[in-house]
Amino acid sequence: MTSAMQVLEQSVVVFSQNYLPLCRINIKRAIVLILDKKAEPLGFSTAGGWRIHSPRLVLDVPKHIRLTVASGERMWKVPPVNRREVLRRDHHSCQYCGSNKHLTLDHVIPRSQGGLHTWNNVVIACARCNSYKSNRTPLEAGMQLRTQPKPPVHPAIAFAVSEAWRNDATQFWINVQANLE
Repeated sequence: MTSAMQVLEQSVVVFSQNYLPLCRINIKRAIVLILDKKAEPLGFSTAGGWRIHSPRLVLDVPKHIRLTVASGERMWKVPPVNRREVLRRDHHSCQYCGSNKHLTLDHVIPRSQGGLHTWNNVVIACARCNSYKSNRTPLEAGMQLRTQPKPPVHPAIAFAVSEAWRNDATQFWINVQANLE
């Protein structure tokens, strides 16, 4: 049997009105959205969700919900190139050796050689790698980047291409097809 705390730690995938995956939210937030009629359950059975009991209400919370209100898409801008955002993009690790100690910003093509302070030219490097690379390109220093630097993508796009929700969504669409037949 599942405890109440274990159930409340579960998450629900949220789809837009156009059935595009947006994010994951906790069950408590999903319940509020459903009760406020801002979202509707997606799914044809409670087998893929949870039954929540309160003193006055029994509610079936599915693993997927769809927003029913237009969520005036907020404008998203590519964040500025700064230490915090580059650390987030590079997962707080050196892009040359993988270390997570004494991290600094490094310009792949040094500014003295015409390199710009852009998302495609700035990476996180540990102090040791940054010092060794010095005022050279990685090729000149004989170093290789672990990942190619690129600008961050819109959070909804990042979520849609992530593996975090795909298994749940696959099962959901299998259920949809089964009920249409």
